[in-house]
Amino acid sequence: MKLKNQIMMITYADSLGKNLKELRQVLDTHFKGAIGGLHILPFFPSSGDRGFAPMRYDQVDPAFGDFEDVKALGKDYYLMFDFMINHISRQSPYFKDFLQKKDNSEYRDFFIRFKDFWEGGEPTQAQVDKIYKRKPKAPCIEAEFADGTKEKVWCTFGEEQIDLNVDSPKVQEFITKTLTDMSNNGAAIIRLDAFAYAVKKPDTNCFFVEPDIWNLLNKLQDILKPLGVTILPEIHEHYTIQFKIAKQNFWIYDFALPVMILNALYSGNGTYLKKWLEESPKHQFTTLDTHDGIGIVDVKDLLPDSEVDETKEKMFSEGANVKKIYNTEAYNNLDIYQVNTTYYSALGNHDDAYLLARAIQFFARGIPQVYYVGALAGKNDLELLEKTKEGRNINRHYYSVEEIDQEVKRPVVSKLIDLMKFRNSHPAFDVEGDLEVTIPEPGKLTMKRTSGKDFAILEADLVNKKFEIKKS
Repeated sequence: MKLKNQIMMITYADSLGKNLKELRQVLDTHFKGAIGGLHILPFFPSSGDRGFAPMRYDQVDPAFGDFEDVKALGKDYYLMFDFMINHISRQSPYFKDFLQKKDNSEYRDFFIRFKDFWEGGEPTQAQVDKIYKRKPKAPCIEAEFADGTKEKVWCTFGEEQIDLNVDSPKVQEFITKTLTDMSNNGAAIIRLDAFAYAVKKPDTNCFFVEPDIWNLLNKLQDILKPLGVTILPEIHEHYTIQFKIAKQNFWIYDFALPVMILNALYSGNGTYLKKWLEESPKHQFTTLDTHDGIGIVDVKDLLPDSEVDETKEKMFSEGANVKKIYNTEAYNNLDIYQVNTTYYSALGNHDDAYLLARAIQFFARGIPQVYYVGALAGKNDLELLEKTKEGRNINRHYYSVEEIDQEVKRPVVSKLIDLMKFRNSHPAFDVEGDLEVTIPEPGKLTMKRTSGKDFAILEADLVNKKFEIKKS
């Protein structure tokens, strides 16, 4: 089943029920008509980062099920898979073979070896400083080989995630096979995780390096287009990068929308939000929440710096159990670009404010994604946070089937599901249709979607957190 203009749910394989079969049961019981697509976060065998350190792609983690379970879901929902184009697990057979055989390994060029990448084998401090990185040191680990020698290899993220050398013919062969297999196993969309980091060049910031990054993206497109599969690059950075990708006719994420809506609801002022809604392209996936925190870097220059700072501060002061310490080393998180919270708790667990935020998202251009915790208007999970000391786990609750049966009875959840069904079924929300945004008076926002003679109008009161929908 290929891409459809219907809301996509984002979930782990073991978060709505404990495996893929229970996930299917939950969706069929509670979300029929509310979602048409499913982004199953990495379900492959992995050694870390909740699936984002994949050891291989030719198996489903047995704890979740198998590819038959995935394909069964794909009969009723269009599916998104993750391909970690930047890295693979240090426990993968490829890296293990490299450690065992070193230069005799068929995977010796699979990884980025400092000795080959940098002139003289090491970067200068100036070169290290130039790299766009997530930790305050050269992005590498020291590989220890079976013969007792050691060598630095590139590692952008966690130590379980070893970067791939996308220039290597062996890696290109691996990419082609993996993407083709994903298509055969039911993927309608393949999300390119950490895509902007995949191309590295000395004396650059090693992030979205042009023109090389376009060459890579077009190669991937050449593999997947004949298979009818859409590719979605995942990039958290300045919105102009997303716009560049959109202009090349690729789908993108709107990662700015979550903070733009928070800004409007905290302040009662829709001016900045209106401008952003008008600028956003049609072929995008909108989010309010994902498996990560709420991104701050994505709204740079869309809001004045003072508004960005104030909105971020209000997440802590207006949010429910949103604390700055959850974004520190104490909770294994030093990412200053994200705030760890559920979206419902960022709005103070306020039902009306949350439903209004979702209504705005659903009226925005593009196809909405709803994270599983958001679909159940989930509060911050402080128990899991403290148990794991992992900041992002505040928004990664594990729901049992019995718990979900109770959660869907909450008025905020049943109203949200009704709103999702409306967004999926009304013809005014055609992706190619039009959007008109107005501010009829201070504190108000009106969004009108039209397609042919069909229309739907959202009249939002940003101050009192109320809204009304009128439709053809």
